[in-house]
Amino acid sequence: MRIAVGKSQLEEAAAAGVLPAAQAEALWQWLLAHESASPVARFKMAHLLYYFGGLIAIGAISIFITIAWDAMGAWPLLVFGIGVAILAWALTRRFVEVHRQPVAAGTMAALLVATAPMIVFALQHVSGAWSGDQSYRDYHYWIDWRWLMMEFATLAAGAVVLWRFRLPFAMLPIAVTLWYLSMDVAAFLAQDQEGWFSEAGWKLRATISMLFGVGMVGIALWIELRQHAGQGRLDRRDFAFWLYVVGVLTFWGGLSSQDSGSEFGKLVYCAINVGLILIGAALARRVFVVFGAFGVIGYLGYLSYQVFEDSLLFTLVLGGLGIALVYAGLWWSRHESKLHAELSALLPAALRRAIAAREG
Repeated sequence: MRIAVGKSQLEEAAAAGVLPAAQAEALWQWLLAHESASPVARFKMAHLLYYFGGLIAIGAISIFITIAWDAMGAWPLLVFGIGVAILAWALTRRFVEVHRQPVAAGTMAALLVATAPMIVFALQHVSGAWSGDQSYRDYHYWIDWRWLMMEFATLAAGAVVLWRFRLPFAMLPIAVTLWYLSMDVAAFLAQDQEGWFSEAGWKLRATISMLFGVGMVGIALWIELRQHAGQGRLDRRDFAFWLYVVGVLTFWGGLSSQDSGSEFGKLVYCAINVGLILIGAALARRVFVVFGAFGVIGYLGYLSYQVFEDSLLFTLVLGGLGIALVYAGLWWSRHESKLHAELSALLPAALRRAIAAREG
């Protein structure tokens, strides 16, 4: 639980004799220094404008490339991409070093990372390494192993941006690129299958998606542990957030695309989703809870429409279960902190400290 403490509260505590006035002043100065060293970007209306403007800028550039590709060719597009990257770098530096606005800087850092695949795409065509009728828009719509160089370049650019500016929102294009990478690696490996859309190819894609999802969640855990390991000051910036979101989405999508082939397999699927809910409660990450709940609801829907299609009794049971879930939500809201404490007690001490630092 986070309790806001102001200077007036410290002065009242000193007047009441709880602590000496000198210590109260020293504590206030420490709090000010701590806040400036590890700023917490509390959400404001300005932040909504920052995010909205940054995403519009990224979308506008993607649309511009799509429209201009046929008219301009590779060379003008390469120059344009480099120009946008330079502008995004300059704006990121200005927002960090001059305006001290980490949220606005994060949106420009994300724009900077997002220019990497465009630049590499143009470079491939300029150098003759990639010929064909592919448009840049296909990068976001079609799965193809030949996008791999663009994705590796994006990850490298993201690593440089994070090293230079340490802005959590820059993790968004990195996480999305890892998602793209998982699908394109599957496309590369599926070349030896009977067909990309065959049953074997589909199963391979789902399996690789699950493995990549687990890998991204593992990387997110490592980042969270590494961020708070041995630190003297508190840092609440959440660098792992987007990796958790995309990692869980990738894992859950691959899991849900698997054909269990039996009622027991579908029951195992439901159990895994219940496990996601418990993991989310332990880690204080709601993305696990959301997708786990989707999976459980999907399994109940399967029972309703397939197994007990004409059963009036099951309809009554399902309706009662829906009402019970509403009450379960009320119970959860009242006991979430206690449940989180009990489940997190099962985690390693280092991970508990990281979660406590993030939650404040």
